[in-house]
Amino acid sequence: MLVPVFMGNGVLELQERPMPQIKKEDDVLLRVEACGLCGTDLNILAVPPAHQAAPGTVLGHEFVGTVEAIGSGVKYLRQGERVVVAPRLVCGQCRYCRRGLPNQCEDYKTLGITLDGGLAPYVVAPERALYKISRDVPLDDAVFAEVLSCVASGTTRVPVHAGENVVILGAGPVGLLFGMVYRASGAGKIIVTDVAPFRLEMAKKIGADVTIHSRAQDVEAIVKEHTDIGADIVVDAVGALLPQALKLARRGGRIVLFGMQPHALPPVSQYLITRYELSVYGAFGAANQFPGVVQMLERGIVKPSPLITHRIPAHEASSAFDAMRAGETMKVIVTHESKVAT
Repeated sequence: MLVPVFMGNGVLELQERPMPQIKKEDDVLLRVEACGLCGTDLNILAVPPAHQAAPGTVLGHEFVGTVEAIGSGVKYLRQGERVVVAPRLVCGQCRYCRRGLPNQCEDYKTLGITLDGGLAPYVVAPERALYKISRDVPLDDAVFAEVLSCVASGTTRVPVHAGENVVILGAGPVGLLFGMVYRASGAGKIIVTDVAPFRLEMAKKIGADVTIHSRAQDVEAIVKEHTDIGADIVVDAVGALLPQALKLARRGGRIVLFGMQPHALPPVSQYLITRYELSVYGAFGAANQFPGVVQMLERGIVKPSPLITHRIPAHEASSAFDAMRAGETMKVIVTHESKVAT
């Protein structure tokens, strides 16, 4: 297989790799149908890195595939079935796994970060990481299962009540997925902010009620105009905007911190949280959301495919990351034109 390999220090290198082999009883060999790129991949490739990954690993943790072969101990999957992948492989035994918090596992590994992932045309994964999904779901929707599971985890921590107004800071794929899920859950107005006109236009296309250019317009004044008292829920999908979120939430409002920028250290007014009884929630990872997300996609409750702006072959992944850094993309999907090098 000819695959892009993460070599450390922001470098992706095309290498020939052998086909992965089933070695354990619960192993499943997948033919990757499509793989999404995301902000975590950009953080891995940043210099210095904002997210750690193992050098020598094939990236890509948002993927969907077809079962090609199964180990002798696989119970619930058969050759030819389509699956989506929960890439974080938790230990099940640490202090947090035993408390029912697998997204806080102390000894996990991740496909596409510490183990080879979906930028390769074939991947081996344990059965426990795989969830069957109907072929009636368009591939362009199914490929969002992993990131949608993370968003669903955030909306589960902070559910919307019918008619409540939501402000989303950041109109990237994650921010707009939050909008889609909250809309499907009965939200009132969805207000989205960003600095990129391209992304704000996409937000309008997928149904945002109000879009705000956060550098050119007065975000606080516009939010007050459309909500009267401020937002019931504010989502920071960027990872550095808690100070702004505190000013946009109504008294007694809730704030979801989803985006992650490890090097960002914004000053925070604790007074605002106390005085206005604001609730601030961190949201990380998928936390057992895959079964619900599969149902959401199979029933068409959320259809994320309009967020796709680019489709590229895996050997051009480096150029795709350049376009993502430049803010010229929404969601980039990687396909495998040639499955095995000849």
